[in-house]
Amino acid sequence: MSNPRLQIDGNKIAENAALLIKMLKPLAIDVVAVTKVFMGHPVIARLLIDAGATILADSRIENIEKMRRAGITVPIMLIRPPMLSQLERVLLNCNISLNTEISTIQALSASAKNLGVFHQVIIMVELGDLREGVMPDHLIEIIKETRSLSNIRLQGIGANLACRYGIAPDHHNMTYLAKLASDMETHFKLKLDIISGGNSANLLWAFSSDNVERINQLRLGESIYFGVEALNKLRISGAHTDTVKLIAEVIESNQKPSIPWGKRHKNAFGEQDDIIDRGDVAQAILALGRQDVDPHGLISPEGLTIISASSDHIVIESNNMPLEIGQEIEFKIDYVGLLSAMTSPFVKKYFT
Repeated sequence: MSNPRLQIDGNKIAENAALLIKMLKPLAIDVVAVTKVFMGHPVIARLLIDAGATILADSRIENIEKMRRAGITVPIMLIRPPMLSQLERVLLNCNISLNTEISTIQALSASAKNLGVFHQVIIMVELGDLREGVMPDHLIEIIKETRSLSNIRLQGIGANLACRYGIAPDHHNMTYLAKLASDMETHFKLKLDIISGGNSANLLWAFSSDNVERINQLRLGESIYFGVEALNKLRISGAHTDTVKLIAEVIESNQKPSIPWGKRHKNAFGEQDDIIDRGDVAQAILALGRQDVDPHGLISPEGLTIISASSDHIVIESNNMPLEIGQEIEFKIDYVGLLSAMTSPFVKKYFT
């Protein structure tokens, strides 16, 4: 097999998806399976559907188009507010989208009317993490305008937490979201079908709550692919956490000093880390770099330590015997690492 490479255990991912769908069903919470970390890979999409997912989601229209070209026909949600430059593509490939700007929804309406299609929208509400979302006191106004638009169907409201500032979903903000939904229904004399509470960071709240109020949908990615909730990275009972690994190859192995010599400046990335003199060390270089993966997302095997990384090289040290040229080093990888490695064309992807 070619290196560097990702080895992805599709069976374990499918089992995680089925487990979460089963665990959330008694709470009347539907799972939207998010494919973005795998760039909408059709293999992953089919695994999720076979595991019981009835709707998929992605943040990029390119990934969604890839799934559609591969024959994926289930409903797909665009989970980043649409760009005006991509409206037609969104309408032709997405059943529903998350929105925050009335001007965008108006443009969706006009384009949908021209295309002869209908499009569903969820209005995202700001609950404190300060990423996407309408300020709550503007919600009545945007819903009023949305309901007046042709070819647009308001499905519900939603929120996103934890992704920017790490604000945790909890009883307070989820209850507030549910109350907003009830207030909107009373004000407009309508029924909102979807109250989309958030992402994998919501799982601690959901599984510890006596009452999840009216929250009936979560958009899950990290918990499916890594078997953990997203706040504290705690393992979900019964889930697999060893679903993906990254393999890199040794291209140099030497005993070298741990202290560089010569006049020192910042490195190619503007960094100048502190260095401790550890004498001579067993140093190796991997054919892997920051252009391939965020090194902070790699978990080294026992006895090996990542010391530094440039665009094309990762420098590691061995606590034991020197590594061999051509030797393969297997890393565990987290969400941050997988997000970058999947994006790199230089990292091969193998599904088992």
